[in-house]
Amino acid sequence: MNQVESVELSCKTEYTLLALLELTGHYNEGEPLQIRQIAKQQNIPDRYLEQLLATLKRGNIVRSQRGAKGGYLLAREPWTITLLDVINCLDGATAIASGSKTRAITEASAIVQETWEEVRDRTNEILQDYTLQDLWEKLNNRRQLNIMYYI
Repeated sequence: MNQVESVELSCKTEYTLLALLELTGHYNEGEPLQIRQIAKQQNIPDRYLEQLLATLKRGNIVRSQRGAKGGYLLAREPWTITLLDVINCLDGATAIASGSKTRAITEASAIVQETWEEVRDRTNEILQDYTLQDLWEKLNNRRQLNIMYYI
């Protein structure tokens, strides 16, 4: 059975999630990370990361700290920040609602629109179910498996 391949992860979303994973990994330390640290660790262009972090700051997902030891931290606990929060912050609350904006003219078009709305709703449910903490735990589990594999 073939799978749908049209659901794509944008570069913007991927870079954002990588940066947030880096901040999640340092959350318990309470020390901010500088843009250059995050960029180097996750291989993200500095200037682009700066723009993404500014957007996340406006969305209350990260906060900045000034000074010599300044940088960025998560604004909330990683287990309270969902992937849907991140997507909505980056692209607005209508990011997933990319269906037809026109009113259904025929019964067939109504069925297509209703089905697309169900797909959108289920996608939103999945994104709402995953938090940054969940991604961090998956990453740690994968790292542990890789360590065990090399021993």
